[in-house]
Amino acid sequence: GSFTGAYERKIGRFELANAGSLLLDEVSEIHIDLQPKLLRALQEREIERVGGNETISVDVRIIATSNRNLEEAIENNSFRRDLFYRLNVATIHIPPLRERKDDIEPLVIAFIQEFAEKFNKPTPRISSDALELLSGLPWKGNVRELKNCIERVVLLYDVPVLTASHFS
Repeated sequence: GSFTGAYERKIGRFELANAGSLLLDEVSEIHIDLQPKLLRALQEREIERVGGNETISVDVRIIATSNRNLEEAIENNSFRRDLFYRLNVATIHIPPLRERKDDIEPLVIAFIQEFAEKFNKPTPRISSDALELLSGLPWKGNVRELKNCIERVVLLYDVPVLTASHFS
């Protein structure tokens, strides 16, 4: 194999996503040395498997996310300008959760259901005082922080109603 443990052919993410979509979550964190390889794959619509010697055509729609300002990253020489313009076909700006207070209640309800099922527990209701508390928090970690908070509370408490006291 081309690397330790490579005893069989492994299909990579681009090849798996062929004729579909590939999410590059936090694209700003891709090391500057790897960015030209990504750019080439996007431009040429071709990849090579690690250790392979043939090119494979791929048709992949890329969805790239970042919580950093990529234009600032370009100025700081941590993100390639050409890759930015290759990815920047359509930009969707999603404000942080703290600016979308109306999204908190449906997210909380969905997460409660998700974790009650995951932990095989009855699904508790959420009180209005708990929702008021959660809506007033800054959620610097955005939806991930909210999700972790709900997971912790559902895991720790076997109650029919989650109140603000469960979140303190």
